Amino acid sequence: MRAAARLAAVLALVLAAPLAHAGDGFGELERRIIEISDKVTPSVVHIEAIVRVNDRRSQVTGSGVLSSDTGQILTNHHVVDRAEKVTVSVPGQRRKFPARVVGTDRQTDIAVLRIDPSGFDLRVAEFGSSKEVRVGQWVLAVGNPYGLDGTVSLGIVSALGRDLELPDTLNEFIQTDAMIDRGSSGGPLVDLDGRVVGINSRGQGRGIGFTIPIDTALEVARELEAGGVERGYLGITMQPLDRDLAEYFGLPDVTGALVNGVMEDSPADRAGVRPRDILTRLNGTPIESEKDEDLGTFQRMVASIEPGEEAKLEILRDGEIRSLTVEVGSQPSVDPEEEEADVGFHVQEITKRLARSHRLATSQGAFVHFVARGSPAAEAGLFVGDVVERVEDTDVTDLEDFRSAMEKVSGKSRFLIVARRGDDTKFLLVKRGEGEVSPAEPVADAGKAALPDER
Repeated sequence: MRAAARLAAVLALVLAAPLAHAGDGFGELERRIIEISDKVTPSVVHIEAIVRVNDRRSQVTGSGVLSSDTGQILTNHHVVDRAEKVTVSVPGQRRKFPARVVGTDRQTDIAVLRIDPSGFDLRVAEFGSSKEVRVGQWVLAVGNPYGLDGTVSLGIVSALGRDLELPDTLNEFIQTDAMIDRGSSGGPLVDLDGRVVGINSRGQGRGIGFTIPIDTALEVARELEAGGVERGYLGITMQPLDRDLAEYFGLPDVTGALVNGVMEDSPADRAGVRPRDILTRLNGTPIESEKDEDLGTFQRMVASIEPGEEAKLEILRDGEIRSLTVEVGSQPSVDPEEEEADVGFHVQEITKRLARSHRLATSQGAFVHFVARGSPAAEAGLFVGDVVERVEDTDVTDLEDFRSAMEKVSGKSRFLIVARRGDDTKFLLVKRGEGEVSPAEPVADAGKAALPDER
């Protein structure tokens, strides 16, 4: 009998037995927890990252789990996002190891690091499958909360398939009451056989933690090692078809998702999808969305389709069922590429997502998302939200043009930036040395917002 099954039987006897006779059962559980702790903690590392957001640098700490004897480490995207330097402390080793960020994926909150293991042996974790996880089973969370290395907490799996409705997140989280505190991010969730079943991601209050299923984490890690994650994309925005809307449309028994936007020249647009269509099936699978959180299931279905493959959409339009074939596209980048100018401002590439979220009239140019107080750019009157269209005589249509334009004026004491601000064009004369950058006082920051109670 497997250890977990044996312990489950023991615990059942313990709970059924009078308290005076319960000692042996709890002793068996205690011994098993100690065995698992001794087995797993050598594979859990402490991560320190120097992270730069705009002109500010700060230290972020987290955890990670050794996943191969070649030095691969799994952790969270948010632990190393925008990291300029990452170091790793391995249990049993006195020195810190420099780590290379192989790749990160915001949508699953997974990152892959590598260290050079030359000269010592790594204790690699054993991995299970999140498909075997059940609500109510005992689990251990291992990590380094608040810098306290090798901390182990015991709890149960409280729920499965949690959709937290976080922006740009595709996970169906495992919920646990094993403690996941700040600094535990990236550590493993382990079953009573000592196998990793999840990568801990975030906590929410006391006794509520969320873990990325290990099957998801390992698949993303494989794709990141191979060069990056590709996901399917239709180019639509949706809202739930709740009962009130369904009844208003005269479709009280219909379930699906209501299309409220279609991106121009997107796969869905080319296939003929229109706003107010009701999506009822994708590749034969019914779509049900009564609440916002239900939309996550459909988004994950689309993301799992290989770009270039054809998908069958069933829609309801004007009371009639129609079938559409759509060639699934490749999902645009979630994190726009950035560039820093040496006169105190940062720009981002204008992706379709960014253009939509900021209601930009064009996708050409470079979007200003940070201006440092007191910098030459601030003194010239450049604002967050401006779109740089020209630098001196060089037109800027994308980030590569911006880099080239800024290189041309690198030796000039002053130069002209032409920027779009709403419907207006602004001519801004930048004078080098006419202001001092004060990193502690940003004019504005349109960068990423932290996720709620991110651990």
